Formats: sequence, C-alpha cells, structure tokens
Amino acid sequence: QVRLLESGGGLVQAGGSLRLSCTPSGGTAERYDTGWFRQAPGKEREFVAGIRWASNSPYYGDVARGRFTIAYDSAKNTAYLQMVSLKPEDTAVYYCAAGNAEMITNPLEYMYWGQGTQVTVSS
Repeated sequence: QVRLLESGGGLVQAGGSLRLSCTPSGGTAERYDTGWFRQAPGKEREFVAGIRWASNSPYYGDVARGRFTIAYDSAKNTAYLQMVSLKPEDTAVYYCAAGNAEMITNPLEYMYWGQGTQVTVSS
C-alpha cells in the first residue's frame, strides 16, 4: 500500500513562490504517473499538473501553464511542483496522487492520494 506525503505548503504573498514535494511511503511510486490536484473551498478538485513515469513527460492544466513546473526525481523517489508568480486564486489544498492514469487529468484514475498540503496566497 503506497501512502503519499505532501509537504511544502504554507502562506505566501502574491507573486511569491513555493515548492511542493510528494514522497511515497510504504512502497514505491516510481512506476506510477504522478498528478497534482487542488481543491479550494466550495469548488471541485481540479487538475494542476501531471507527469508520466515512463516518458517523464509533463502535462499542465490551464491554472498551471506558464507558472508551475512539475518534476520527478527518481533518485529521491519524489515528485515536485514548483510554483511561481502565485496569485490569491491559487489558494487551495494541494494533493498529489499516483496511479497508472490513462487520462492524466482525471482524478478518478489515480489509486493513491496524499492528505494534502494547504497553500494560501495573500494579496
């Protein structure tokens, strides 16, 4: 059973940066696609970014394109989401997920989820 642990969230001013990390425990997630999703209060969970384990190809949602970068460090078995130029509307709980996702943007196709890390961007 793979458990995912997110870290790196916090409070930042608009225009600032954060780097989120996602590390598995109880197993390895190195052969799984990794996705980052976020959920703000009263809103649906939305796709932020994903990366294919086989090709290391990144995919970005509209909310992330041009500002966020997803990466996977196989040596550390850790996925990262580098976020820059943060906006107040980026405030949400950010979740990482792992699985063999045919459609990397679909949260239903991920088997394992972390508990989430809060990102708050003040104006």
